[in-house]
Amino acid sequence: MFLKILLNYILGYVNIKVEGFFIERFINICISKKILLWNIKREKSTILYANVSIKDYKRLKSIAKKTKSKISIQSKKGIPFILHKYRKRKIFVALLAIIVIALFVMSRFIWNIEIKGNERIHKEEIIEELNKQGLRIGTYKRKINANSIINKVRLNRNDIAWMGINLEGTNVIVEIKETSEAPEIIDENEYCNIVANKEGMITKISVQNGTAVVKEGDIVKAGDILVLGYLEGKYTGIRYVHAKADIEAKIWYSKKEKVFLKQQIQVPTGATEEKYALNINNFKINFYKTLSKFKNYDTINENKKIKIFSNFYLPIEIIKKTNYEYKYEEKTYTEEELTKLTEEKIEKELEEEILQTENIINKQTNIYPNEEYIEVEVIYEVLENIGSKDKIIF
Repeated sequence: MFLKILLNYILGYVNIKVEGFFIERFINICISKKILLWNIKREKSTILYANVSIKDYKRLKSIAKKTKSKISIQSKKGIPFILHKYRKRKIFVALLAIIVIALFVMSRFIWNIEIKGNERIHKEEIIEELNKQGLRIGTYKRKINANSIINKVRLNRNDIAWMGINLEGTNVIVEIKETSEAPEIIDENEYCNIVANKEGMITKISVQNGTAVVKEGDIVKAGDILVLGYLEGKYTGIRYVHAKADIEAKIWYSKKEKVFLKQQIQVPTGATEEKYALNINNFKINFYKTLSKFKNYDTINENKKIKIFSNFYLPIEIIKKTNYEYKYEEKTYTEEELTKLTEEKIEKELEEEILQTENIINKQTNIYPNEEYIEVEVIYEVLENIGSKDKIIF
């Protein structure tokens, strides 16, 4: 599709307006006769705007007559019309020809890699893995074996469950689905104990198979045996089994932080400076002095790849560097203000650590004041299943 549009740009195309009551039929006939219409826009239900090649435009007249539609040319575009307009300017024509050839050559290579579907895995990790398998910026498209790359990446990465690679123009779209590493699965026919995977206080224990060695209210540590993988009968003696049980416990997550009442804080001045650079296939050109005029500042970088169509990227990247100036000011917080700010910060950090926040049953905040600082401690009480199977080795 992309190459067809590029070819039509080289050979010339026209933007047309189609008017009539049978626009859908007009489009369907074009599709059946393999006439390419692109950048289609509808106006009301009786007017259609679209681009079509010069060659196909001549074929549209019979279709328009058949559907009782009226066709008119809105504009003429492409290289032949540009050359005709500037036919007396030889240098311009030559330069344009060089640009067209360069674009055609560049269309045979990959100039952008787009990653989709990653949440835990960093984009840079995936890019690095793809580079190892031969898929990198500047790769000749015909050398890319998508199936081979996918198989090798999945072989090397246990955290990728599925991967798809699609080539569109000079862009590669890599879609992945992540998976967490599966825990060791112990066969039902093998003997195992159940051990604690966290420290906590047992609140519920329901044993389906095996012998419980803890009860409700017991405090256990990670690695402690909770259910033994055997049964002992008066007449049968000891019989080893695959232990099964539902075990719930209270787990405590806590974090303490010391913060001073007097602090140096960053206050934005509102002043900014923008600096630009050009990256041409890893060759960087800076259009600014290295040093900033600000003494204290934060920097935000924005990278934008140049493209001339939706998926026709060029090996050119514009880098915008924005510096935001700030100054330091001394601020004295009240104990109440500082407690609230610190408590919110700690809560956020703890809730990122807790897998199921809906199981939080209690929260406790302890404040330890001082003349110069306060210590804030937040404790979450959480109900969790803590039993893990552990194979019995004889």
